[in-house]
Amino acid sequence: MHIASSKNVLPSEPSVLRAMAPIMAIVLLSFAVIGMALPVLSLHVRERLGMGPFVVGMISGSQFMASLLCRPWAGGFADRRGGKLAVAIGLGAAAVAGVLYLTSLYLVHLPLVSAAVLLIGRGVLGGAESFIITGALGWGLGMASAQYTGRVIAWVGTAMFAAFAVGAPAGATLYERFGLGAVAVGTMVVPLLTLLVVALVRSGPPVASERNSPRAVLSAVWLPGLGLALSCTGFGAIVGFGSLLFVERSWSPVWPVFSSYAVAFILARVALGHLVDRFGGARVALAFLVIEAIGLALLGLGTTQSLALLGAALTGFGFSLVFPGFGVEAVKRVPAANRALAMGIYTAFLDLSLGLASPLMGWFGESAGLPMVFVGVAFAVLSATAIAIKLAVRQSA
Repeated sequence: MHIASSKNVLPSEPSVLRAMAPIMAIVLLSFAVIGMALPVLSLHVRERLGMGPFVVGMISGSQFMASLLCRPWAGGFADRRGGKLAVAIGLGAAAVAGVLYLTSLYLVHLPLVSAAVLLIGRGVLGGAESFIITGALGWGLGMASAQYTGRVIAWVGTAMFAAFAVGAPAGATLYERFGLGAVAVGTMVVPLLTLLVVALVRSGPPVASERNSPRAVLSAVWLPGLGLALSCTGFGAIVGFGSLLFVERSWSPVWPVFSSYAVAFILARVALGHLVDRFGGARVALAFLVIEAIGLALLGLGTTQSLALLGAALTGFGFSLVFPGFGVEAVKRVPAANRALAMGIYTAFLDLSLGLASPLMGWFGESAGLPMVFVGVAFAVLSATAIAIKLAVRQSA
């Protein structure tokens, strides 16, 4: 394993956290606009455009497929040009997505055309998200020594899901009072304001010049990436179908399913984020995969809103440390100069999974019912434990 020279990184947890704070603030602001759309886009597509779960899945999946295509590019760009510039490019693209959202609203009298424009907007936002989160991870990893890799990944992810926790109720409130137009304006304006914050934050220090080819990095990270792909389907189920499940069961409001997931996710990261660096990513991922699967099954089978919200919380709590757990396993297998590319390729497995799984979940939901979507995904998450066990055995060897 290659790591950056110690003179180029911050040596202690307090100094790393201080340096990471503005980057976390940027991620928080950036992903608030994504969080605003989570509980409302599926409702808009169904109620205003008259489309079914399959189209909802297609529109949700377009963001993940676009992210998939952009992740390796964003990671390589962040390694070469710096995470700060990658984040700035992503914010500009996110504002464009807001413009496309607005455009789709002028075409609601042509439902198929409006849905197509919305699908493109989600795709643009997916590309933007790739540059923002991959750039932020590369930016942060460049500031810290290898012993803080898990915590840096966890801190950036905490900011992202804190944005979801805040953005989901904000988006639901805006949608109820003003419609999707207000969410579209927020998606356009907030990223432009966040660019002002980016301009005030220093760039990360340079890293070693040694780099592996993208193919070599893919070969190093594919197994942890596969574990991520299976585990993140729970997130995809909640994003794409959580609000529809609540509406089907006449539970109101719909936004608590997203906030319960995100709040539990954040609490686990804050209280237990150090476990990944202490005990190893694979071992921690193994334990938390089981928790995530239990939460998904409870969400699908729960007969009351309280049980469903508990299931959403357990799902978020479980996935909270699965992502950094497998992420540490990915990053430690590449040179320091390839860390952003490694994270880009690693998170591309998330996008591949969600891009393919979202339409499949929609199709399955139409035939078997929405509750069974969450039960089926629970089994997918459990299958990732085999990968965690294999990586843990390697870690012990």
